[in-house]
Amino acid sequence: MFWNKDIKENILHVIAIVRNRRSFAFKLVALALMSLIAAILQAAGGVIPGIGMLISPFSTAPIIISVLILPSYGLLSYILTIFLLLLIQPSELIVFPFTTGAMAIGIGFGLILFNKAWKVITFSSMFLSIGICLLLYLFQFPVLGPFLIEFRVLNIIIIYLFSLVYCWIWIELVLLLLPKLVNPIKGEK
Repeated sequence: MFWNKDIKENILHVIAIVRNRRSFAFKLVALALMSLIAAILQAAGGVIPGIGMLISPFSTAPIIISVLILPSYGLLSYILTIFLLLLIQPSELIVFPFTTGAMAIGIGFGLILFNKAWKVITFSSMFLSIGICLLLYLFQFPVLGPFLIEFRVLNIIIIYLFSLVYCWIWIELVLLLLPKLVNPIKGEK
């Protein structure tokens, strides 16, 4: 069953390949590139109406990869992406730090800290649901449209369940695609 699957065996060798076989300069360039890709993907929601909203959730992936390279690099990539969004598309600046970026940080750190999939999913979904609740109820920014705008316990549960399913999908994608992404790097010396 996926929820109780041990994911450390899939992630540890991928992390070791990237961390140990690459120079400091390579890691910094990768960090900058991941930040740029995340900012461009997130800005697509404001630049290209309609289809851009389908592209912008993919800004999660570069931040997750940055966290897996090194946790401090992941946080730097997150901050750099925020600054790039300030220059590229300021309207997306309020959404990224609290939703997409926060979820990516949660998934990345969850993959490093925990060995069971259900722990990573619940950890990262807490990041996303707290970010959504901050936007909805503290900043009064309707990130989900007019839906769930009132502060009620039922709305918080619905937001957490949405976050749980969304993070589950992202973790499945990461566990499926990350080994395929790193295998070409593995052959290089």
